[in-house]
Amino acid sequence: MRGADALLRGRIIVVGSALNKAFIIRSREIALDEGGKQSENWKIVARGLKSVVNQRITLPPVGEAQDAQNTVAETAMKHYVDVNAVTTDTARIIPNLTIAPNLARGTSIQWQSRYKNLADELTEISELTGVGWSVALDYVNQTWVFDVAEGRDLTATQAVNPPVIFAPQFDSLKTLEYATSDLNYRSVAYVAGQGEGAARRVLTTGGGVGLARYELFVDARDIAEVETVNEVEQPIPLAEIEASLTARGQQQLAEFSNESYLSAQILTRSPFVYEVDYDLGDIVTVKNDDWGIGMDAVITEITEIYEAGQPPQIEATFGIGRPTVYDKIRKEFSDMRTELTR
Repeated sequence: MRGADALLRGRIIVVGSALNKAFIIRSREIALDEGGKQSENWKIVARGLKSVVNQRITLPPVGEAQDAQNTVAETAMKHYVDVNAVTTDTARIIPNLTIAPNLARGTSIQWQSRYKNLADELTEISELTGVGWSVALDYVNQTWVFDVAEGRDLTATQAVNPPVIFAPQFDSLKTLEYATSDLNYRSVAYVAGQGEGAARRVLTTGGGVGLARYELFVDARDIAEVETVNEVEQPIPLAEIEASLTARGQQQLAEFSNESYLSAQILTRSPFVYEVDYDLGDIVTVKNDDWGIGMDAVITEITEIYEAGQPPQIEATFGIGRPTVYDKIRKEFSDMRTELTR
């Protein structure tokens, strides 16, 4: 195929003229066929340009145990990208990566990060606050631009924007999968800070009674209780420590809060046009009257499927996707790494 020899690792490709859908080639594979003969088929794997952020971890400032942020979501996210991939040691700078102006969007959060994967941290902040993030290609300036975005409220109950309702009855869904489960659900967190034994500081956040109560233990001994000011250590006010512990507990509960999962294949010729009427990050209404279910949810993932001779197909995940075995193992190892670095 003409141009196939240009599909090399590290090169960037785009879908048509959509510069917001840039991908960086990560893998090229070729193998002998089943008959042991030379194959001419290469398998090319390209990840979204935002995957470059996955190449960095979050380093705490010199002399500090954590990189703590108490601000709005956008400011925190752009701070972590800046100090770990843009304004950092020369060897850690990601070439061409820039950051769009900070518009201070999103809700306020308290976040502490220490030797965590940068992309994972951004994703967790995104899931907690609803502020999405991406890296787009600026072809004119030859840069990669990190930015965040808030989705539009397109639910059936609001009156500001034209509503988007995905339902078989409205000829907007080809398939719909729904699951409800409390296998991974937790409603109460016991958050343990510094100290040993009976003297260890522990507080509770969340709620639930009887069989509606699902408890979780959160080890947060990394949350500092002293700080250095003008080279002098002084205690952090108790109210700030408890606020940090509560925030950590709420962050952990957010990862176990989802009880309902929705995924669907959207009809290509539905009443709603992708990237016009709705887009990734928007809040829409999904329902199936025959099943008696309906919910307002963020479109958190969209898969675009291109096949020769077929029109493009769209698959969407509404809300946080159902955790896979990989997700669970990654979370366990992430917590383990945090403990080993303390």
